[in-house]
Amino acid sequence: MNSKTGLYIGLISGTSMDGIDAALVDCSSGQPVLVAKHGSRYPADLRKRLDAATRLENPLAENLTALDNDIGRAFAQAANTLLADTHFSATQITAIGSHGQTIRHEPDAPVPYSLQIGNPRLISELTGIDVIADFRSADIEAGGQGAPLVPGFHHAVFASDQESRVVLNIGGIANITVLPDRTASRVTGFDTGPGNTLMDAWARRELHAPLDQDGQFAASGNIRQALLQALLQDEYFSRPPPKSTGPEYFNLEWLMSRASITSLPPQDIQATLCELTAATVAADIYRYAPATVRLLVCGGGARNQHLMQRLAANLPGITVTTTGDYGIDPDWVEAVAFAWLASQRLAGIPGNLPAVTGARAAVLLGRLFSHAAVH
Repeated sequence: MNSKTGLYIGLISGTSMDGIDAALVDCSSGQPVLVAKHGSRYPADLRKRLDAATRLENPLAENLTALDNDIGRAFAQAANTLLADTHFSATQITAIGSHGQTIRHEPDAPVPYSLQIGNPRLISELTGIDVIADFRSADIEAGGQGAPLVPGFHHAVFASDQESRVVLNIGGIANITVLPDRTASRVTGFDTGPGNTLMDAWARRELHAPLDQDGQFAASGNIRQALLQALLQDEYFSRPPPKSTGPEYFNLEWLMSRASITSLPPQDIQATLCELTAATVAADIYRYAPATVRLLVCGGGARNQHLMQRLAANLPGITVTTTGDYGIDPDWVEAVAFAWLASQRLAGIPGNLPAVTGARAAVLLGRLFSHAAVH
């Protein structure tokens, strides 16, 4: 392993399960720099198999080996395509940080776990590069939620001595990182609740589309306050952090079980689901980060113009912008973060923040799958 190049690849597919983000990142200086990026969509059949896996009652009891290997091949292909497009060679890459594809996140189960698939040994074999994977288990074993894991990265890249900031990542689930200043020990963060997951599910049902492009469907409807208030009664929203969640909890079944929506126009339901995301984020910022001056949004939700407008409307006096104004394209923050977490692992630096996850101690995140060890 050439540990001196400082070049890493971050691989992730989020809870929306739409495809793989591959980011080539230079971690040789204090600040990680996005050098190149490649996005790939899952083939329809693989996406369908993933969706079925997330619906399993107990995925740990199922044989997911074939799916694990197929996701590993897809991740490896994304990394290899990134290298081919940029004319870098595998020998120039120190390691790959692969988050994998989350199938189930159960931090509050009797035996807590978080299951990601995408065989890291296979990724290493097919790319010829060492792989760091299984980032969440060590934090869970230390009593933590295993999520969110990116606040340490947010602190390293986006913290300011001049103002209090919050970084909001809107993937399937929304999570915030509170950055009062550059003091790492004061960083907090947690999952606020649904990000895009309910809106995406409703768009698939009503529009037969993977998402609500630019929030146009939501923008065409009216917020139904009675429905919104019924949804806000869920105990997750009032539970104090540390806490984390996933689409296995916030899904259409959750929506149907909490309110009667049969008589409402579909666009009004979408508008209300969008408002649920914006309102719960805003409520948590006012509750846990009242000194916030600036909100930096990243993740797929940053592209939803209507959602961004609703965030601004719910956060008067706070500047709502994206991480793109501070150096990293909002679509690529998470992939860059897992390249950075891989660099932290190889440097022997703990990657979790106990104040965020609830772990008993800061621990090294990720296991090393060495390319040399697979031959």
